[in-house]
Amino acid sequence: MASAAQWLEGARPRTLPNAIAPILVGTGAAASLDAAVWWKALLSLLVSLALIIGVNFANDYSDGVRGTDDDRVGPLRLVGSGVASPASVRAAAIASLTVGAVFGLILAITTAWWLVLVGAVCLAGAWFYTGGRKPYGYSGFGEIAVFVFFGLIAVLGTEYVQAQRIDWTGLVGAIAVGSFSSAVLVTNNLRDIPTDSLTGKTTLAVRLGDTRTRTLHLALLVVPFLASLVLVARTPWALVGLLAAPLAVRSNTPVRGGQNGPGLIPSLRDTGLAMLLWSILTGLALGIA
Repeated sequence: MASAAQWLEGARPRTLPNAIAPILVGTGAAASLDAAVWWKALLSLLVSLALIIGVNFANDYSDGVRGTDDDRVGPLRLVGSGVASPASVRAAAIASLTVGAVFGLILAITTAWWLVLVGAVCLAGAWFYTGGRKPYGYSGFGEIAVFVFFGLIAVLGTEYVQAQRIDWTGLVGAIAVGSFSSAVLVTNNLRDIPTDSLTGKTTLAVRLGDTRTRTLHLALLVVPFLASLVLVARTPWALVGLLAAPLAVRSNTPVRGGQNGPGLIPSLRDTGLAMLLWSILTGLALGIA
């Protein structure tokens, strides 16, 4: 039976910036319209956290039963390592996704009922990333899904439930956060190219190959800082987002330097931290616009 520490590691806490960042930027965008609603921002955060933890457990379950995690160089996987049964990890995934669905339903009831459909799409995207007969994460669509779900939908959804509308500021912020989130997944999949190739998991990194995947990581990291320049049209304070650039450069250093396997773990950490720092600074800047 897995220990509490192993369950915590299985929840993949390093991915939590992917859930927190879009809420910060979406709330900042709503605040720039003088429409921030803090209890809705909190509910949005709970939805986002529950969904990403649910996704992580669902991936652990699906990859584990497929044998994809039998030979890993990254952090612990509950099913693949044998410390937890597939049934228990699947139950944890369902429980987390259910919590997210309940909080999301509250937001839909208090905002607009059509948001229930958006929530249903998000839940389906969470499960079928690595679940089902033909998981789209095994066909190279993972980065696109992350960009859409934890970038566009999460940021613009957070802005909409508070302001009852979206604007160009939220869209620019959504593109920036989506690019950061995709960069995190690119790093993860770059690290796993050798094992994914052997197990038939055809991620975008496997399709692009090592060199082009490293280039993609750099390109995705550039986008948020271009976004900071664009957001100056809303407020000059948006330039504070550039203060996250040194951390982004540090996150790209192992990628640019040709590191593989465990050598890319610092890049995973620092890409997430750069995203979180950029989102905190940008969210605050928009909030005081």
